[in-house]
Amino acid sequence: MGKEKLAYYGGNKTITKDFPWPLHTDKEISALKKVVESGTWGITPDPGSSVAVLERSFATYLGVKHAVTAVNGSVALRLSLMAAGVRAGDEIIVPPMSFIATASVVIEVNCVPVFVDIDPDTFNIDPCKIEEAITPRTKAIIPVHFGGNACDMDLIMEIAAKHNLYVIEDACHAHGAEYKNRKLGSIGHIGCFSFQSSKNMCSGEGGIAVTDDDNLFERIWSLHNVGRKAGGAWYEHFNLGCNYRMTQFQAAVLLIQLERLEEELLKRDENGLYLAELLKGIDGITPLLRTPEATRHSYHLFPFKYERSKFNDLSKKEFAAILAAEGVPCFMGYPEPIYRQPVFLEKNFFSYVIPESVSYTGVSCPECEKACHETGMWISQNIFLGDRKDMEEIAEAVDKIKANLQ
Repeated sequence: MGKEKLAYYGGNKTITKDFPWPLHTDKEISALKKVVESGTWGITPDPGSSVAVLERSFATYLGVKHAVTAVNGSVALRLSLMAAGVRAGDEIIVPPMSFIATASVVIEVNCVPVFVDIDPDTFNIDPCKIEEAITPRTKAIIPVHFGGNACDMDLIMEIAAKHNLYVIEDACHAHGAEYKNRKLGSIGHIGCFSFQSSKNMCSGEGGIAVTDDDNLFERIWSLHNVGRKAGGAWYEHFNLGCNYRMTQFQAAVLLIQLERLEEELLKRDENGLYLAELLKGIDGITPLLRTPEATRHSYHLFPFKYERSKFNDLSKKEFAAILAAEGVPCFMGYPEPIYRQPVFLEKNFFSYVIPESVSYTGVSCPECEKACHETGMWISQNIFLGDRKDMEEIAEAVDKIKANLQ
């Protein structure tokens, strides 16, 4: 019996189901209709408004005291840095394996991103390399829970306490994920989430910052609301904030999505664990490490390492395209670390005040570069709301590619 022809070259797809995203039900439509008919689409002091209820509900879900919604996750990160009291020229430790906003928000508060390499087994920031990057100018660490897999928060918090640093969790991939049964975003001084269209909870755009610290909350709230103070006068501004408020429309959609988040998380987590077991049996594919401390994974992404020598020297770009043709939402990952983006290499920082001595042309994070250039790939989250058969078909698709290359 001959090899089954790959879909990329005109054969039949392994997976024929569609996995659309974002998802919605009649509940979202009804909630939006209610907001439209209310006539209150934006800011309101009403504690029963969609925004106010979302902030309370999300804080309760995470087990924290406070939450402040924002226009997106990037702004949530930036306001968190401002609330932490950073000043021009301060240094903020970030991983190079993330969406650019993790580092660009640092520039936007006139601070200096300092890149610390990743752990090759998790693609998260390597906590063992953080201390060597700390200087007297360091003010905060932004760990990214890559794909929804928890960073080593115990060690990161220990290092931060030793050096009197803030920890601002970038949990934009990690809605509902856990570290030692604690929700990610609730462990650092501040946690930030995104509700952008691709995220596991989404409203097109949107973000939220959460904290247990009353002072940090008051600052973030003021900064996102044109510098006002809660309970203060409408035309009384105490901080140089801006209008970064979420609309009632977005909050109404997110409240419905929060209702089903746990059910979706359980399904994603079960499917992700099952797929990892299936792929472990395929030579050249290595699912990333999930430590016992990562008690729940959100699987916003399912990252894995690809070894091209096991696939007849097929590049990861070609492998991603062929696997996608088989019906698997596979992507080749970030092509470069953040510091290799033109904005950093050319220092196109416009009016932001970054020391002239800062240069990113000589920065090297070897593990991140290897992941970007050679090994790092991922499968997107929407397929993990499927069933076990879908996970088996992903593995079958990889096997099919391998068989055609032999």
